[in-house]
Amino acid sequence: MHLCFVDESGTPAKPGSGNPKYFVIAGLIVPEDRWHRISGHLQGLKANRGYKGELKWRFFAPGNKDKENPMVEWTMEKRNAFRSLIFRILTSDKSIRIVAGICDSALAYSLPNVNTQADIYFRTYKVITERFQYALQDISKASGTKFHGIIVADHRGRDDDKRLREQHQRLVEADSSYTSNYPNLIEGVFLAPSHMSVGIQFADMVAGAIWRRFESNDDQWFNAIKDALRASPQGRIDGFGVCRFPKKGWTGPII
Repeated sequence: MHLCFVDESGTPAKPGSGNPKYFVIAGLIVPEDRWHRISGHLQGLKANRGYKGELKWRFFAPGNKDKENPMVEWTMEKRNAFRSLIFRILTSDKSIRIVAGICDSALAYSLPNVNTQADIYFRTYKVITERFQYALQDISKASGTKFHGIIVADHRGRDDDKRLREQHQRLVEADSSYTSNYPNLIEGVFLAPSHMSVGIQFADMVAGAIWRRFESNDDQWFNAIKDALRASPQGRIDGFGVCRFPKKGWTGPII
């Protein structure tokens, strides 16, 4: 069994707005037998560094003074050292893989079936579910044993959660040449508050690093997780670990 923890970074631009340009949803794929390892390492790291509370990408911003930020009194040097260790937990385990969907919102709105911010979210989420399914297929083929997986996403609110559950179910039940099949996924999408999920907290950090790479052309933290991104046998990340939506007309970075 593999778990795919999902979280987003950035906000889908409103129709007619080009800001922010990119929206990211990242998925952290963790084998069930590795979850306790990364959870234990994170809890140990938090205790060692005196970090109490939920892990969030935005807390690492230089000007972040949120009252719930455990690092509000930390220097940037201390914050960055802590962030490096967080990412090292993920990259040191070769069984953990990262997938991400990158959406150019303005370009997506040019499509006839993308009209709202919720459409942006769903079409980017769809990319993640497909890559998770492909990853499970790869693992199953390599091992000779069929592996299954479940998706765990961040709880966002009653209406958003209801919409995502319904959209996810339509995806896995669809029978269309335009939609992937999902024979390796179990049940629907599971939703959990981020402060109660180690996996979602890691996914939030990963999504932030990838969003920063595309939105601000800052690859410092993207490079820190690059080795964990799903890739082709030839090492290609684009289309395997980082997937652009939509591809036609794309003018942004290609990893």
